[in-house]
Amino acid sequence: MTIMTTAREIMTPGAECVGENETLVAAARKMRDLDVGALPICGEDNRLKGVLTDRDIVVRSIAEGGDPATAVAGQLAQGKPVTIGADDSIEEALRTMTEHKVRRLPVIDGHDLVGMISLADIARALPDEATGRTVEEITQPS
Repeated sequence: MTIMTTAREIMTPGAECVGENETLVAAARKMRDLDVGALPICGEDNRLKGVLTDRDIVVRSIAEGGDPATAVAGQLAQGKPVTIGADDSIEEALRTMTEHKVRRLPVIDGHDLVGMISLADIARALPDEATGRTVEEITQPS
């Protein structure tokens, strides 16, 4: 098996966004329909604003007494999103995931969102030992 070298080669292409002004209920339905646990948050300008996870909806909104029918995805976007360039190496993706302790990375080509890389994508592309080390580093408490 040949190890692929770039983010573009291992990403899941065609990531669908949730709009920054869409409600968390709409985001949750989109996650259900797409069978995913995270969606990129895109602004009115089509620029990436962050990533929304199913856990964000539950822990950062509902558990805090928020109303998912009125709260919008953009309210949960924090800071500058962590991304990887489409032509960056798998090693760079691993370093970025480990450094920021994230399990999913939006893949950007210029300013365009072109896909997402998850730990599952990396697991399919790398030898088991490298994947295991990455998962362990990402999931260890800070």
